[in-house]
Amino acid sequence: MEEHSSNDIQATDESWHMGHAEAEEILEDLAFYRTLIANVIFIGKKGSKDWVLVDCGIPHYGTRIIEAAEKRFGSQPPKAILITHGHFDHIGSAKKLAEHWGVSLYAHPMEMDYLTGKREYPVGDSTVGGGLFTIMSPFFPTHAPDLEKWAEPLPEDGTIPFLPQWRAIHTPGHTPGHLSFFRDKDKALIAGDAIITVKQESTLAVFIQHQHVHGPPAYFTPNWEEAEHSVKKLAALRPHTAVTGHGLPMDGELLADQLDELAVNFKELAIPKHKKHLH
Repeated sequence: MEEHSSNDIQATDESWHMGHAEAEEILEDLAFYRTLIANVIFIGKKGSKDWVLVDCGIPHYGTRIIEAAEKRFGSQPPKAILITHGHFDHIGSAKKLAEHWGVSLYAHPMEMDYLTGKREYPVGDSTVGGGLFTIMSPFFPTHAPDLEKWAEPLPEDGTIPFLPQWRAIHTPGHTPGHLSFFRDKDKALIAGDAIITVKQESTLAVFIQHQHVHGPPAYFTPNWEEAEHSVKKLAALRPHTAVTGHGLPMDGELLADQLDELAVNFKELAIPKHKKHLH
């Protein structure tokens, strides 16, 4: 994998500098596009008519995601949109994209109530560490837009419509129905926020996109016991390539070694000090 440089922080106005809307290729059939703080992922070779989008980024990024998709696939819409979980920075542009392309949003059955507006996520916890995002987290949206018209539960056997080589893996903790996606043939992992490759609680790390495997964003993770089990589950897969909800892609021994270290020392490395007694 080629080395990725950090992306400039961009304004959320969709009309601003549309020329930046282009996906970065990780593998021949896997690419990502950064929506200010969160990634969306494209599964499918360039020019393919059978491609799938994973996650929908922050609000007001729909036009840019569509442009990035058209640069990679032409006018062909995706077969489906997969949702790792329903936090605002992963489904912010979901309604616009689902309406534009006329496709379903697939998520874990336990995430359905959040995607359809029946339940709200816990309010962000500003006490779990430093950084701008932690401080701001109590003000982040916890109620998703009503996506009931497009939301469909994925099969509980792990199969994914339109992606026979991939499987869905339930990785709760960050949210009850959080999903990761894995392809056994080349050990490619789309991890959502079960693990991330930037420390979201550090403003500097987010700005410079310093790569290192971390646990889920602490300010939005209510169940640390489940989060640890999910990290151990992903580490056991020994992924060769990983793209996460936040941060730049990682691969090879560095990814495997850091993920193993996180799994073994999760309590010390991931859980905020004053939350450890709850674990």
